[in-house]
Amino acid sequence: MKLSHCLVIAFIVLVMDLATKYWVESSLNYGQQIPITSFFNLVLTYNAGAAFSFLSDASGWQRWFLSGIALAASIIIIILLRKHPENKLFCLALSLVLGGALGNLWDRITLGHVVDFLDFYIGDYHWPAFNIADSAIFIGAILLIVDGFRTNKNQK
Repeated sequence: MKLSHCLVIAFIVLVMDLATKYWVESSLNYGQQIPITSFFNLVLTYNAGAAFSFLSDASGWQRWFLSGIALAASIIIIILLRKHPENKLFCLALSLVLGGALGNLWDRITLGHVVDFLDFYIGDYHWPAFNIADSAIFIGAILLIVDGFRTNKNQK
């Protein structure tokens, strides 16, 4: 897969992520919930930490630490995309991760936190809210696992 195609995919994820975050922030007040189904709400919340609000209670240093990790990961992903253009699934997966990482990086640098708004729940148990960037990273990670099994099977 050409690097330019990978970057277009990452850019599409980035634009979708930033557009939906902008829409949610302009439509909802912080903490406001809009029930959509019996298991899903839109809710505006902020996460100063990482996944599952890890480090969100830290004193602020986590903003730059997590930004540095996202920036380093983005550089490594671009290097890997250039190095392995023949593996389409691998490149697609990394493109999704790259777009998601850049979306959350943008939030951290410009806002100091990540905007989350997708709230799935069962009864009173709510999964931590997330966003399009997180979804792309998750899907990319699943595709990397699938690619890893596929690659191992092909090597045998």
